[in-house]
Amino acid sequence: MAVIKYTDAELDLLARLMRAEAEGDGNLGMLLVGNVGVNRVRADCLDFGDIRTLQQMVFQRPGGFEATTKSYFYQRAREHDRNLARRVINGERFTPGERSLWFFMPAGDCPAQWYNQWNTGRFKSHCFYSPTTQDCPMI
Repeated sequence: MAVIKYTDAELDLLARLMRAEAEGDGNLGMLLVGNVGVNRVRADCLDFGDIRTLQQMVFQRPGGFEATTKSYFYQRAREHDRNLARRVINGERFTPGERSLWFFMPAGDCPAQWYNQWNTGRFKSHCFYSPTTQDCPMI
C-alpha cells in the first residue's frame, strides 16, 4: 500500500528522477534517491512544509534536484525504473536513506554535516543527510 498519493504521471516523474540522479549507483542508489523523494513529500518540516505531491517535490525551487535541469531527466521512464519507484512509494526503506531528506555527491569524503543536517551514511558516490526526529517527526 502506498505511503503517499500519486498519479501515473508522478510515478514516471519519480522514476525519471531516480534514474537521472543515481543510475550510476545501480538499483540501490536509485532506491535511496527515491527514499529521499518520498520522505520530502511525507515531511511537513524544514524546507518541505509546502511539498505535498511528487510533482511539487521533483520541481521544488529553490532546493530541488539538479537532474531536472539536464536533458537525460526528460527521457521516457523505463518499466524497470517505474518498478523501483513503486517500491519506495509503497514504503520500502533502505539504509542510509530511511529518514534522509538530502543527498549530494561530494568530491571527497562526506562532511559530517551538510546545511546543518547530520550525515547518515554514504552509498557509492552519494552522501545522505537526515534531520533529527525533533525537527521532522513525520518521516
